Amino acid sequence: QVQLVESGGGLVQAGGSLRLSCAASGSIFRINVMRWYRQAPGKQRELVAFINADSSIFYADFVKGRFTISADSAKNTVDLQMHSLKPEDTAVYYCNAHVQTAIDYAMAYWGKGTLVTVSS
Repeated sequence: QVQLVESGGGLVQAGGSLRLSCAASGSIFRINVMRWYRQAPGKQRELVAFINADSSIFYADFVKGRFTISADSAKNTVDLQMHSLKPEDTAVYYCNAHVQTAIDYAMAYWGKGTLVTVSS
């Protein structure tokens, strides 16, 4: 079994910064990709950014230039540094990882989320 635990959410004023962290633990053979999603009240969950095991990175257009994703493969962690936050960034942010628990078995895991609230 694999657990993902997010931390770092909170309340921040518009224009401010926050850093989210996610730590994966458990029966991990290899992590193929780690992602951040978010879900605002009344909206669908949306992909924010991901980082692959080869360090390639994707950002959603609405965070390009403001958010930075980074990972530490030795520690099985992924961070999301968020700058220039806007009220519309208010959401629960979820960590997701595609994890191999054995050489021939992999599945996606989710954290429980951390709330980010940006006040105007």
